[in-house]
Amino acid sequence: MGKLAITGGTPVLKAQDEGLFHWPIVNDAMRAAQAQVLETGNMSGTDIARRFEASFASWQERKYALSHNNGTNALNAAMFAVGLGPGDEIICTSVTYWASCTGALALGAAVVFCDIDPDTLQMDPASLEAHITPRTKAIMVVHYMAHPAPMDEIMAIARKHGLKIIEDVSHAQGGHYKGRKLGTFGDVAAMSLMSCKSFAIGEGGMLVTDDAEIFKRAVVFGHYDRIIDVCTDEEMEGPKNIPWGGLKNRMHQTSAAIGLEQLKKHDAEIAEIDRAMKYFWKGISDIPGISMIYPKEEGSDKAGWYASRFLYDAAAFGGISNVTFCEALNAEACGGFSFGCNMPLHFSSVFFDIDIYGHGRPTASAFLPDGVDLRAETGALPNAEKVNMRVLGEPWFKHDDHAKIDPYIEALRKVAANVGELQPINDTTPILGGIALSKRKK
Repeated sequence: MGKLAITGGTPVLKAQDEGLFHWPIVNDAMRAAQAQVLETGNMSGTDIARRFEASFASWQERKYALSHNNGTNALNAAMFAVGLGPGDEIICTSVTYWASCTGALALGAAVVFCDIDPDTLQMDPASLEAHITPRTKAIMVVHYMAHPAPMDEIMAIARKHGLKIIEDVSHAQGGHYKGRKLGTFGDVAAMSLMSCKSFAIGEGGMLVTDDAEIFKRAVVFGHYDRIIDVCTDEEMEGPKNIPWGGLKNRMHQTSAAIGLEQLKKHDAEIAEIDRAMKYFWKGISDIPGISMIYPKEEGSDKAGWYASRFLYDAAAFGGISNVTFCEALNAEACGGFSFGCNMPLHFSSVFFDIDIYGHGRPTASAFLPDGVDLRAETGALPNAEKVNMRVLGEPWFKHDDHAKIDPYIEALRKVAANVGELQPINDTTPILGGIALSKRKK
């Protein structure tokens, strides 16, 4: 295979095929839908958004869907809708995007973090149960990086302790766990639909539930012009149509129009992504030291493989870190590979020390009994704390084009076979925050 490109050899690829990775895939129907909204001036209405909600609820196999301007606000509304409030605690895995749980602080609640399973990167049920306290109100279950969380065990724990379940499906829209669609297990689910997600509409979010009261609370929290649809005349008399959260969460109708078109083709597109990613893994699965992260349960999948990661064993490659290995891969393939994942959230003082809203004490504990130590409640999370040194991200192929995928297989095989040419570089970077920190340093 020759000398590695990073040490002066010839790269496998001299230029990246942008079409193999471009996302979302835009068609004429999407362009026309967007243009119609703009030409009619119907950008701030709700009629298209309501049609999108109805279609999305049917696709998601839930009774109710409520569109939002982004996934963060959909998740915040879900937390409010299940009754999370002052003095309550919500448990979330530490390794996730901040929007999964940070909104709890604005509701007066605290976030307690639990650990992840080292092989799947999903919520560890044993760690979850160990972090339950008398103040725990809800569990935020994240289907992280397209992989389903272990919902059987999590739901059993929730029922045992009488806890609400919120599913964050931002990384796994359309995915399944044991044949059942993600977002249909808990009391409510919410998800981002931003432009880089596997279900991409530009900027937007969706909340789905079968519970009429949860749907109602999500509406009154931030959809002022729709409160009249869910409240009786008597309920309207006092608050009128003022949103209880003082928020305006409605989705832009351009996004909703695009969403209606995406629903028509999303399943086919993620099926092609699945074929492409599995072809890539078929070509590298025999390399010692790397392992695909994919659900083992029958009927489970990774849907669109959004932000997918795989396990990297540095010991199998002479102690070379995932950072150095990734740099060598990208030198061969003109990018496409990544190292690490999200920074563990329990590394952030936002959840422990900062007085965000002027309470005169840390916001996270402002409504907790004196003496409660949130850091102690979270404690050490060894798997979360090591994860950024243990994972790499594979290229996210959007088309099942074997001739174009083959060079990436060759690149990985070449680096693995010639790893002796590498020297450790920036080995401590991933544990401090993985990809985000490495980009900021450059």
